[in-house]
Amino acid sequence: MIDLECLPYAVGHADEGVCLLVRMGPYRILLDCGLRDTSLLKPQRSHLALPADLVLCSHAHPDHARGLLDLHRQYPQLPIYASEVTSQLLPLNWLHTAEAPLPLFCHALPWRTPVEFQDGLSAELFPSGHLPGAAVIALTYLPPRQLGEKTSRSYRILYTGDFFLSNSRLVEGLPLEELRALQPDVLIVEGTYGTARHPHRRQQENLLAERINRAIAEGFSVLLPTSAMGLGQELLMLLRSHHHFTGRDLDIWVDGAVATACDVYLELLPHLPTAVQNFARHQPLFWDERVRPRVRHLPPAQRSQVGQAPCIVLTDLNADLREYCHPDSGPWLVLLPQQPGRSEIEQRVLSGAAASLAPPSALPQIETYLLAQHSDGPGITQLIHNLRPQHVVFVHGSPTYLADLTGLEELHNRYHLHCPSAGSQVELPIGETFLQPAAPETHYEGELSELDTVVTITLSDAIMSDPRWQNLADTGLVEARWQGQELVIRGLPQRELLRQRGDLAISTTTACCGNCRHNRGQRCWNADSPLYNFKVTPDGYCPAFEFSQSLTEESAIDADEME
Repeated sequence: MIDLECLPYAVGHADEGVCLLVRMGPYRILLDCGLRDTSLLKPQRSHLALPADLVLCSHAHPDHARGLLDLHRQYPQLPIYASEVTSQLLPLNWLHTAEAPLPLFCHALPWRTPVEFQDGLSAELFPSGHLPGAAVIALTYLPPRQLGEKTSRSYRILYTGDFFLSNSRLVEGLPLEELRALQPDVLIVEGTYGTARHPHRRQQENLLAERINRAIAEGFSVLLPTSAMGLGQELLMLLRSHHHFTGRDLDIWVDGAVATACDVYLELLPHLPTAVQNFARHQPLFWDERVRPRVRHLPPAQRSQVGQAPCIVLTDLNADLREYCHPDSGPWLVLLPQQPGRSEIEQRVLSGAAASLAPPSALPQIETYLLAQHSDGPGITQLIHNLRPQHVVFVHGSPTYLADLTGLEELHNRYHLHCPSAGSQVELPIGETFLQPAAPETHYEGELSELDTVVTITLSDAIMSDPRWQNLADTGLVEARWQGQELVIRGLPQRELLRQRGDLAISTTTACCGNCRHNRGQRCWNADSPLYNFKVTPDGYCPAFEFSQSLTEESAIDADEME
């Protein structure tokens, strides 16, 4: 029996990245290196000179690749491989390194072509969607035949990296049909979104475009902090091609590493989908001052000048938003990409948006949006059922989301499921009897009581130990709806309540915050008001209220018409 094992140095919880050491027979293969501290990879056994026999990188995002340069510096003889496009995108992870030029340490591998690295050990790359160059890695080991054996059984591990089944603007989805014939023994799969179900990708794009369009119409500029590779370029293509913006007299500014990555994307045009190449034959892919909306680089010296008139700015996710949102500019709407397993407050802090909440900067309106770059729960289970491995190892996601996946009965009854933490070795026996551990507790028993006018549902306090409880109990209010024969209960967050209250019709003659001249971006800007710098609801009121000038003019016009 051949030895198959997986030792996770990092499994993608929070910001730790992904780095997995896989052992197949005598060989050790490192899958990705998203570690911030690569000293963890130092071989524990004195007879081992290298931490692995080779390294395979699934794609160029920092949480999968940021440690590769340090790893190469420590072990220059360690071979590192990736797809051709990934090898060209990798330098974007080290834009601010003092070393120039960066060493070309990554060897490019072709698509859909098995490459043998050692006797019996080979790898084959398939596109995984998600990002240009992102790859599903199929590792195959064929042990030497034993005495008396006519043939030798091969063993296969499939690692998805980050994958997306749907097509996006610049990347075609994972080709599921091509993977069905691989029949892996082990599938190492990401579980970023857990069991969540998402709307269709096009619907997500339309919702985001409509929100941006509404903000521009209301006089807001829109700031989109985003990751440098992938989402930034997807947003730019959406803004250039969506019917809300095509031909519109509007400036789109691109700043920081997002702009640098756009320049690198232009060099990758032959590797992008045919539809994108056809688009580029008629007009520039990104930079264009002739066709509206105009798309331009934003020089650092001009950051304080944008926002006088409504515009759109794409910048780095960790940028200091005070450089754009300040008292001399107009109102801003900041749209942050939703990050699974994190509340909106956590996202503001991690993205740098929290810095804009401190005086004396102008206080923008901050919201989140969904434009998924990973497959949702149904996509993950679809992939697993099509490949039908013996073992499924879940990585890359919050522990609670991954526990939701391992608790799915449709998976638990068919496959050997693993959800390892960093440093815990996972043995992957093939063809042996394996007793599946009990599914993690995700159900909570309670009682239902009916009174004259209300129905009370009582649950055990064990539910509060789950980190998602805080989101559910944010306001103490819940919404219930029927879904077939089941009753679904969800919490109502503060942001949704504010939006609902803002949708209520308010008379233009009512003295309230919704009609006050000092209300901008749902915040009070009257220094004489006790609500100064606070977010206010449209139906709120304070003694410093003053009618909006536009409402006063409308009232005067109405009076003239009545006369």
